[in-house]
Amino acid sequence: MIARDLRRFPNALVIFHGPDGFISPSWYPSECENARVVPTWNYAVVHAHGLLRFIDDSAWVRAHVESLTHQHEANRDAPWAVTDAPAEFVDQLVTAVVGVEISITQWYGKWKVSQNRSAADRVGVIEGLEREASASSVAMAALVKETLGEG
Repeated sequence: MIARDLRRFPNALVIFHGPDGFISPSWYPSECENARVVPTWNYAVVHAHGLLRFIDDSAWVRAHVESLTHQHEANRDAPWAVTDAPAEFVDQLVTAVVGVEISITQWYGKWKVSQNRSAADRVGVIEGLEREASASSVAMAALVKETLGEG
């Protein structure tokens, strides 16, 4: 059981990944000027350090499962609820789940979103990412757009 092993090591690092993606040098207008460009990778990430706390309380776990389910089902035409499953089935599963909280003691955020490039190159990156049209590339394009308002 993972929780049993982790109880011996309550210090944790949790990594939250934001959007990321390949950046083609062909998206840079400056590539035409001097060809001194290379591919790169843009990313956004947060590292959270803290202490783990394990919760073996079925009522606590159930409340969190119901809350998360409601949050993720809320926008559906016919949202599913935990109460849609047989009560004895849910009770059995909830007793098998161990809740985990992390009390964050330090956190570090880092992002590389083409902020080292000229405004023209960043516009090229935005256009290239938007053409890729994946959820991550569109989210990364939005982050790069935010850098255009700087300096």
